[in-house]
Amino acid sequence: MRVCVIGTGYVGLVTGVCLSHIGHHVICIDNNEEKVKLMKSGQTPIYEPGLSELMHSCTEAGRLEFTSDLAAGVAHGEVLFIAVGTPPLPTGESDTRYVEAVARGIGAHLNGGYKVIVNKSTVPIGSGDWVRMIVMDGVAERQKSLVTAGGVPSAQAVEEIATDFDVVSNPEFLREGSAVYDTFNPDRIVLGSNNSKALAMMQELYAPLVERKFAEDKSLSPVPVVITDLSSAEMIKYAANAFLATKISFINEVANICDRVGADVTQVAKGIGLDSRIGNKFLQAGIGWGGSCFPKDVSALVHTADDYGYDAHLLKAAISVNKSQRELALVKLQQELKILKGKTVGLLGLTFKPDTDDLRDAPALDLIEKLNRLGARVKAYDPIISQTGMRHGLSGVVVETDPERLADSCDAMVLVTEWPQFQKLDYTKMAKLMNNPVLIDGRNFLDPEAIESSGFRYLGIGR
Repeated sequence: MRVCVIGTGYVGLVTGVCLSHIGHHVICIDNNEEKVKLMKSGQTPIYEPGLSELMHSCTEAGRLEFTSDLAAGVAHGEVLFIAVGTPPLPTGESDTRYVEAVARGIGAHLNGGYKVIVNKSTVPIGSGDWVRMIVMDGVAERQKSLVTAGGVPSAQAVEEIATDFDVVSNPEFLREGSAVYDTFNPDRIVLGSNNSKALAMMQELYAPLVERKFAEDKSLSPVPVVITDLSSAEMIKYAANAFLATKISFINEVANICDRVGADVTQVAKGIGLDSRIGNKFLQAGIGWGGSCFPKDVSALVHTADDYGYDAHLLKAAISVNKSQRELALVKLQQELKILKGKTVGLLGLTFKPDTDDLRDAPALDLIEKLNRLGARVKAYDPIISQTGMRHGLSGVVVETDPERLADSCDAMVLVTEWPQFQKLDYTKMAKLMNNPVLIDGRNFLDPEAIESSGFRYLGIGR
């Protein structure tokens, strides 16, 4: 099938590349000319394991193209994905201006033939009908520009804009750091529409994934496809992320109680995670969740509830617990070092999670800001950030090139991101380089006994 993906962020680029890999002809659109130039040269603008290799092979095969020409993309695609960002506004609601601009642009370039317009961006509930309205506004604006001097559209103008389309909600459930894997091994595919033709086209598009032709385990049953209405599909996305965020906040609250009563939250999590009704995923206590999805989606759902007269107490509590959790590392540092002014603190990890270069709403950024305010000197080492030289948004921190440089002359270290590499560092050597070998494991990721035998004083979360 012919596919157009508009927006080449984490969701758009992964979606476009993976759809190309399974056999579709995909054009990816972005209005950033430098980004398009970079992708045309074979380089990915984001770090995502496995993405660069797939992008190269698909481009070489002629099934993947990049351009800033929206008209060309709309003309090409039978299925048009809107995959632009919907960042949070200060009020907590989603900023949908980029979705609106794309929808209006699609309407301005529709040129006949049936199209399925897919909301892949995480959009407020009810956005399916809103996108249809904006597309039609784009069609109307184009029609006005083609009106004859007598005020009547020419036959050519009517023919050019006469078209048929439907809007489908197809939320993504990709985890940064394993987005390519998740695309080929989905738990489910959600399609929201009341139109049978649009649904049939989407099912044809995803057939190779549903049949697990590209899955790691091809013997599994077909991927469940959830067919629902537009609003329910949009709600599924928000509800899924809100539940996972709440689950993390729950185990973090349990960890805080464990700290006070002398229990070990890692053992508690194991004990309750074996209950099939609970499960062991998202029960890792630490210094809180971040990234581009959980904070934005939970806040947006709270805002939607407020709009409709409902006070979402549980979701607000999950946000509150997460905000407090980010203070824990600072509290533990103050307990160990007392006055932080003039002390040097090293951070192991900067990104909000491993296997990504994404710093959006990363707990490390909060920690850097608070340590700076208290007069501490902050250093950091991150396997990706240190390698790429990214420094945008990283004021107030010295980014070191290796773990030993990080440890040198530090009064304490905090593990912020659970990069697998951090389990294999030479902690004995690092401890000797420090002024005061204290390590706060903000993710309960390391073996306390191994760390302490290396010469550190180890402090976990709820341990």
